[in-house]
Amino acid sequence: MIFIKKAAETSAKIVSIEEDVAKIIENVRVGGNQALLELTRRYDGVALSNLRVSPEEVKKAYSRIDEKTIEYLRLAAARIRSFAEKQIECLLPLEYESSPGVILGHRLIPVSSCGAYVPGGRYPLPSSALMSIVPARVAGVKRVAACSPPAKAFAGIHPAVLVAMDIAGADEIYCMGGAQAVAAYACGTVSIPRVDMIVGPGNAYVTEAKRQVSGIVGIDILAGPSEVLIIADQDADPATVACDLLAQCEHDPTAGGILVTDSSKLAGQVLESIYIEAGSLETGKTALKAWEDNGQVILVDTLSEAAAVSDQFAPEHLVLLTMKNNELINKLHNYGSLFIGENAPVAFGDYISGTNHILPTMGCSRFSSGVWAGIFVKVSSFQKLTGEGAASLADACSHLAGVEGLKVHQRSADKRRGK
Repeated sequence: MIFIKKAAETSAKIVSIEEDVAKIIENVRVGGNQALLELTRRYDGVALSNLRVSPEEVKKAYSRIDEKTIEYLRLAAARIRSFAEKQIECLLPLEYESSPGVILGHRLIPVSSCGAYVPGGRYPLPSSALMSIVPARVAGVKRVAACSPPAKAFAGIHPAVLVAMDIAGADEIYCMGGAQAVAAYACGTVSIPRVDMIVGPGNAYVTEAKRQVSGIVGIDILAGPSEVLIIADQDADPATVACDLLAQCEHDPTAGGILVTDSSKLAGQVLESIYIEAGSLETGKTALKAWEDNGQVILVDTLSEAAAVSDQFAPEHLVLLTMKNNELINKLHNYGSLFIGENAPVAFGDYISGTNHILPTMGCSRFSSGVWAGIFVKVSSFQKLTGEGAASLADACSHLAGVEGLKVHQRSADKRRGK
C-alpha cells in the first residue's frame, strides 16, 4: 500500500467543546423556553417570540418554494418511505415453545416519541428532514417532533426544510438548533415535551450534546465529518471518480474523500481531474479546499487489498467502480452504505434512491448502523410458563442462584418446583 496523496498535516489546535455544551444543556434545563430564545438570539442572530412553528407558517412555506421542489421532495419521501417499509417487514414478532410448557418470544414496540434534528448551515437541508422523520413514522412512533435552526433570511426555518418536515409527517416543528435544541429534546420545557430518542446529524456542538444526553434519551449515532471511499480500477472514468470525490468534499471543510486503486495511471488522472472538475463548479473552491486538506489517494497491488484497506477505514460511503464489483462485495464488511457501479453515485443515496443518508462516520461502521426504521423499534422479550414448564426449570434455576449467593432468587425458584 502506497500513499500517493495523504491528508494534510494540520497544526490547528483542537478545542474541547465539552464544557461549553454542558453549560448550554444546564442553561436550558434550568431556563427552559426563555433560555432557548436567548440562545437562539445569541448564536443564530434571530429574535423569536415563539419556538413552535404554527400550521399557518408551514402552509405559507409551500408558497415560498417552487412547485418542482415540492414535487421532488414528495417523490423522495415516497421512495424513502417505501424502502423503510420493506426494512420494517424484515422485523417479525417471535413466539415459540422452547420446551414443554415454556413459551418464549419477543414483541416489537416502537419508541413513543422522537425528536428529529435537521441541521442548518450554508444551505438548507430538506433531505435530512425526510431521512430522519419518514423512518420514524414508518416504524410507528406516535409522536415525531422536528427542529431546525432559523435561517436569517427568513427569520425562521428555511421554507424548503419546513415543507420537507411537513411532507415527512412531523407532528410538531420547533425553530431551534445547536446544543440547546438537543437539550430541549432531552430535558423538556414548558412547551416542548421531552422525547425518548433524538436522531439526525449536526455540527460538533450538536454531536457533543447528543453524547452528553445519551442515557437520558436514546440517540442514533454520533456523526462526524462526511466521508467517501472509492475503490476504482483502470477501467474507471477519472472525471467521474474526481466528481464523486469532490461531491463529498463539498459538504463541509472537514469532509474528505479517499481513492483506493490498483492503477497508478488512474490515480494520476484523478488527481489532474480533481482540479479540472473543481474549476468548473460554483462550490468547487470549498470542495477543493476540503480535498487538499483531507483527501487521500492510496495505491494497492490488488483489488482484494483494496477491500482490506477499505475495511480498515470503515467509511461512511463506499463506492465500487471496478470490473469486479460483484467479487468485491463479499470481501467488504465495514461501511455505512454501499454504492455499486458507475450508475450509483452517493448523490442518489443522499437524496432520491430511498436508502438513508444518516450514516456512521469516523470508522463507526465497524460496529454500528445508520438510521433505519428498525432503530425506532424496541425488541422486548417475554416468557410465559405453565406449572409443568416452571417445575422443569426450577431445580436448575435454584442451583445457579445458589452459586451466585442470591438466596431470594433461589427461594423464588424453589416455590415453582411443583408438588
